[in-house]
Amino acid sequence: MKFQIVSKDPGCEARAGRIETAHGLVDTPVFMPVGTAGSVKSLSPDELELLGARIILGNTYHLYLRPGDERVARLGGLHKFMGWDRPILTDSGGFQVFSLARINEIGEEGVRFQSHIDGSRHLLTPETAIGIQKNLGSDIMMCFDECTPYPVSFDYAAESVERTVRWSRRSKQAADGPNQALFGIVQGSVFKNLRMTCLEKLAEIGFDGYAIGGLSVGEPKQEMIEVVDWLAPRLPASAPRYLMGVGTPEDLVEGVRAGIDMFDCVMPTRNARNGTLFSSRGPIHIKNSAYAEDPGPLDPDCGCYTCRRFSRAYLRHLFISRELLSYRLNTIHNLHYYLGLMARMRAAVCEGRFEKWRSGFRAGQECSRIQEPVEGEF
Repeated sequence: MKFQIVSKDPGCEARAGRIETAHGLVDTPVFMPVGTAGSVKSLSPDELELLGARIILGNTYHLYLRPGDERVARLGGLHKFMGWDRPILTDSGGFQVFSLARINEIGEEGVRFQSHIDGSRHLLTPETAIGIQKNLGSDIMMCFDECTPYPVSFDYAAESVERTVRWSRRSKQAADGPNQALFGIVQGSVFKNLRMTCLEKLAEIGFDGYAIGGLSVGEPKQEMIEVVDWLAPRLPASAPRYLMGVGTPEDLVEGVRAGIDMFDCVMPTRNARNGTLFSSRGPIHIKNSAYAEDPGPLDPDCGCYTCRRFSRAYLRHLFISRELLSYRLNTIHNLHYYLGLMARMRAAVCEGRFEKWRSGFRAGQECSRIQEPVEGEF
């Protein structure tokens, strides 16, 4: 993997870059749609390409449990298995082990956990997490880390950071292939000194990119923003910077301002299935009765397939009727909004006007705050 910075905004830390992988180029800042089990829910790879997606995220935990990483490897790897020939990033599975497993026991070797699918017991270690990702054949792999909950004591967070560093060192030792990059994950909860300790030790090991993990796990929004603002500019400037699992539109804008290059979140796809749609004029809850006879487009300022072809009344009818087409059309729109937002931010950075663009975004989005979904993971 190669990374270069194409442009930096003179008014803040925002930057535009380009990542080169074995499966193509990725312009940053970039949002990665989440393809949990080898698909971005309700959409085909062709549709994702038409929307402008350049890289997607696959989930190590879910693909390991079903259909199994060894089966995917026998069938030619995840790209061939799912019919996606552009780059793929796979997470380490650590977050899901801690958030989804019915039972988990953390030890120095790794985490013993019970599958949320069938109750079977497994051991996930840094070596097995990397082995799974190598079988999947992703372009970018993530180190196995411990994602601490919120709130957490300083002492436990410090212990967790040390464990994450040790696991990261083992992850790098296990990742010896030439065609897969490896990112380290900076942990430390909301404690800046622990975040810095973790970053310094990961930088000593040396990785192709650096991620900020352990945020958007229940901490107040302002604390999350403060951590990102403080930590992002301190990540190595010559490597991609990735903010994991954080994803309201406002979060993306503030992350780019702080110098983040890569984002992922289930918000656009999950909210689409729940009937909450992003728009240039704020959130639209399509099930509301006010839209029952509304002949207008979902978002008059949007040029996506959904907005060009269908009325709010029809989209409400599909959602209320639980028609499968509802999930597809809503997802097309939400991902179009997210990917378009990233493209507009990149253009603003390249033209040296990001802060001016951000001010306009904030003025137009004051009422567009959309709460994180509360349903089950993915």
